[in-house]
Amino acid sequence: MVIRATSLLVTALLLGAAALPSSPDLGKKEGQCRRDEQGPSLLVDVEGLKDRQGSLKLEVYPANDEDFLADDNVLLNAGKVFRRVEVPVPQTGSVRLCIRVPGPGTYAVSLLHDRDGNRKFGWTVDGIGFSGNPKLGWSKPKAARVAVTTGAGPTLLSILMNYRSGLGVAPLKRKG
Repeated sequence: MVIRATSLLVTALLLGAAALPSSPDLGKKEGQCRRDEQGPSLLVDVEGLKDRQGSLKLEVYPANDEDFLADDNVLLNAGKVFRRVEVPVPQTGSVRLCIRVPGPGTYAVSLLHDRDGNRKFGWTVDGIGFSGNPKLGWSKPKAARVAVTTGAGPTLLSILMNYRSGLGVAPLKRKG
């Protein structure tokens, strides 16, 4: 009985040692597009930015409610899809981001406009958008509402940013 308990403890320690350490760089290497990317990827046009400060963080998740927006460490340690691209907001012009995906399939995509540079979503400051551009409420959208299917090459996608508006989050209203 003692040998079995010791064996289980050693196994648990070894499995814990194999876990990926937490880092804001998780998924970036896998998500980085090559120049003139021709493989399975998403070309994301960003619409409705509030301003040109901070950074944009584009992330790809499995298209199911359990894994959508789950912790990146948990997903990667479980062998599940997670990709990330993080870039400074360009000061001028249109904004297009490219992110590689593991292969043709269906994924859920989120985009954070991290205006204050703290690497997390603050609903009073930052902007958020999702593939499929669902209307946002008080909770995360269902994965089925944001699911996007990719093919063997680049797939075009447009994401409309949402910012705090009264007690909710919505796209900015443009004058004119």
